[in-house]
Amino acid sequence: MKTPSKDEINNIEFDLLLEAINRGYGFDFRNYSKAHILRRVTYFQKWNGLHSFSQVQDLVLHNKSKMRELLGELSIKVTEMFRDPAFYMVLRKRVIPLLKTYPFPKIWIAGCSTGEEVYSLAILLKEEGLLKRTQIFATDFNEKAIEVARKGFYGIDKIKLYTGNYQKAGGKNSFADYYKVIDNRVEINPELRQNVRFALHNLVSDSKFETVHLISCRNVLIYFNKELQNRVISLFSDSLINGGYLGLGMKESLLFSSKSGMYKIIDADRKIYQKRFSNEF
Repeated sequence: MKTPSKDEINNIEFDLLLEAINRGYGFDFRNYSKAHILRRVTYFQKWNGLHSFSQVQDLVLHNKSKMRELLGELSIKVTEMFRDPAFYMVLRKRVIPLLKTYPFPKIWIAGCSTGEEVYSLAILLKEEGLLKRTQIFATDFNEKAIEVARKGFYGIDKIKLYTGNYQKAGGKNSFADYYKVIDNRVEINPELRQNVRFALHNLVSDSKFETVHLISCRNVLIYFNKELQNRVISLFSDSLINGGYLGLGMKESLLFSSKSGMYKIIDADRKIYQKRFSNEF
C-alpha cells in the first residue's frame, strides 16, 4: 500500500477544508485561484498557531468567530479611491454621457470591499450631475468590509494618494470638498452614500442581484479560475441591460469568456465593455 507524501496529504487536507467551508457555511472557494487561497489560509494557520489544514478545518467548523476571521483573510481587500485614474477618466468621457440618457440609472459595484470604489464613483457622478437620480448597489461577501464601507471612515495617511488619483481622474473640484477630518481619520461626506445600498452578495453562489446599466467589478476575477470567471461573467450578462456597460480590472478580460460575443470594446486598455443590443447579437 502506497503511503501518501507530505505534499499529497497537504493537498488532500486543503481540498477537504474548502469542502467543509462550503458545506458548513455556504462559502465556496473551491474555484478560486488556488495560489491566492493557499497563501491566505497558510497565513491564517500560522497566525493561529496551527500545524495543519485539518486543524484549521476543526477550528473554523466549531468556532464561528474564527470562521469570520478566516473570511476576512480570504476576501479581496486591495483597493483605493480612484484606483487606476484613467479608468475613471474613460467613464467620465464615454460612459457617463450615455448613462445620463436614462431617467434613473442603476449601477452595481460587485466586490466593493471597504467601499473606496463606491465613493470614487459617487464623486464622479456628483460632478457630472447624475448622483441624485442614480441608484448604486455595492456588494461584497465580507460582512466586516461592508460595514467599513457603510460608515465611510478611512485613514488620513492615504489622503495624499487619493487626492493625486482624483486629480488624475479628471476631478473638477478639490478632493477635500468630499471629506472631513476627524482625529486621525477622514469621513466621506454622508451625501455621497444617500443613494447607495450596501448589501451582502456572494458572486460565487448567489444569483442575479439587479438589472443595471453599469457593472464595475475590478480586480476580482483574477482570483477566480476560468470556470468561475465564466460563471460570474454570465451572471453579469444576465444583470446588464442591452447597451449596458461592464468595467473590469486591468489584468482581466472578456477575450476568452464564453460571453465575449455579447460585448463590444469601449476601451481595450481600461477594460470597459458594452453589452450589445439584441439586434447586434
